[in-house]
Amino acid sequence: MACALTQGYTLDCRDSLGGITEVYFIASSDVTSTTEASGVITALVKATGKRFYKYELTKGTSMLTENVASNVQNGTLYFTPELTIILNKLQANTRNEILLLAQNRLIAVAKDNNGKYWYVGKTRSLDLTAGSAATGTAEGDRSGYTLTFTGAEPSLAPEVNSAVAAALTTAG
Repeated sequence: MACALTQGYTLDCRDSLGGITEVYFIASSDVTSTTEASGVITALVKATGKRFYKYELTKGTSMLTENVASNVQNGTLYFTPELTIILNKLQANTRNEILLLAQNRLIAVAKDNNGKYWYVGKTRSLDLTAGSAATGTAEGDRSGYTLTFTGAEPSLAPEVNSAVAAALTTAG
C-alpha cells in the first residue's frame, strides 16, 4: 500500500518557539524549478535576474498556519496555507509594494523562530486574499498593514535547507 505509515512520534524537549521572523516573496513564475527530497527543498532555480524579496517582521506579530482540508465522501485531501504578516507604519512605498503583491501569484519562504525555513505555495502559489491598512486610535496603537496570503496545496509546506535559504535574495 502506497500510503502505509512509517513512523510514530515521541515527545522530546520543550524548546520550540512560535511565530515567524521574516518572509521572502517571489512571483511564482520566477521560480523555474525546485528539487525536494524527503520533505526538504535541496535546490531552487530562479529565472535570470529574479530573486526573493525579504520582509523583516516585528517579533510576536506574524504567523504561518497550514490547515488540513479533507472530504471523506469524495476521497479528497489538500492543505490550505495561511500566512499572516504585520507591517508597521503606513507609508507610500509599502502601499505600492502591497499593490504589487496583490497582483501576483506568489511563493513565500517563511523563517520561523526556530531558524527553520518553510516553502509556501510550491505547487499552486499563494494569493493576497485579505488585509487592512489602519491608523489605530490611540497613540500606542499600531499604524500599519495586516496582510493574509492563502493557498491550496496537495501537501504541507516543505522545509528549505540552509544552503538554499542563504541564496534566496541572490539574483538567478
